[in-house]
Amino acid sequence: MELKALLFCSDESATRLLSGVLAEQEIEAEHAPDAEAALALVADRRFDALILDTDDSAHSQDILSKARLSKTNCSTLVVALVGSTGNVREFFSRGANFVLYKPLSEERARVSLKAARALMRRERRRNPRIPVYTSAEIAYSNVEESRSTILDVSEEGAAIQSERKLPPSCKVYFQFTLPGQSKLVRLSGEIAWQDSSGRVGIRFVDVPQASRRVLKEWLLHNDFRKESNTGQRPDLAQVSPPKPSDPAEALQRLRSSPGNRRGESRHACTLGAEVHRLGDSVPNRCTLSDIGSGGCYVEMPSPFESRTLVEIIVRTQNMKIRVCGTVQSVHPGFGMGVRFTLKSASEREHVERLVSLVSAASALEPKPF
Repeated sequence: MELKALLFCSDESATRLLSGVLAEQEIEAEHAPDAEAALALVADRRFDALILDTDDSAHSQDILSKARLSKTNCSTLVVALVGSTGNVREFFSRGANFVLYKPLSEERARVSLKAARALMRRERRRNPRIPVYTSAEIAYSNVEESRSTILDVSEEGAAIQSERKLPPSCKVYFQFTLPGQSKLVRLSGEIAWQDSSGRVGIRFVDVPQASRRVLKEWLLHNDFRKESNTGQRPDLAQVSPPKPSDPAEALQRLRSSPGNRRGESRHACTLGAEVHRLGDSVPNRCTLSDIGSGGCYVEMPSPFESRTLVEIIVRTQNMKIRVCGTVQSVHPGFGMGVRFTLKSASEREHVERLVSLVSAASALEPKPF
């Protein structure tokens, strides 16, 4: 299941009812029967929702306060279960988002949690992914060792570029080292999606405490590199190269520069593609992170030099597009801005079709976990 909720409730009948409704909504419920267990879970793991029984008012307030002060659950949706004598205003003032009145009815719980689920999914999409290019060893099914590249990572999962197509439903075992870290991260996950270019979305399932600490520490120190999920990205092809002495400022300039001097509409995307020097048949796996009718931004760890002539190949379910261009700006370790060189009406039509697909829907990419 994609969404996770912490259920702090000692009422067995209410717990059974809510667990059933949460399962219907495809929300995984983690039941904490006592405050000590709930506080430990809030401190260690991220949840999309906290459902707190206010009959135990003091402990519910402690859990809510701890969640709001933590980095992982500061914006988590909170549903308060309130009896006839409960202080609703007190819990709203402390940050509760929804109230369910007891005794609970299945229909009322279903309606309220359906509305809450829509907000959970919206908040989940805001969670930052941190771009990273690092190799990983993976094992699955009857394959003991296969190579892949991690493209981005969060506490909940990662996107990888796999050398081979993975089975549609299987458990994947990972082993990798994050840049700047010496400790090995070992964990397991499940496939959330994969596309025809070899990109795979992995949802983490079992993460040992030691590996979770390493992952959290790396994410915290690389938070400045988080990807924006606000929709429209800046025209990265026009941003000046970053200053080597200040990587945080450099990436901020890459990601949030307000200038768009082309005057064209750019659309944020995550498209698996191949790029190679014009005339060279050696492909380089990459990701297009924004695209417009005049150019795109190519994310790859070792971009080409400025003014290099390149060819980019994008495959979708219905078409294969080849487009030539010229590297305009280079950001070592991150990628490069490319201006398209469209030599015919046919090439221009293909690019416009691709841009239209990106702007209209997520038809080119499965929904992220």
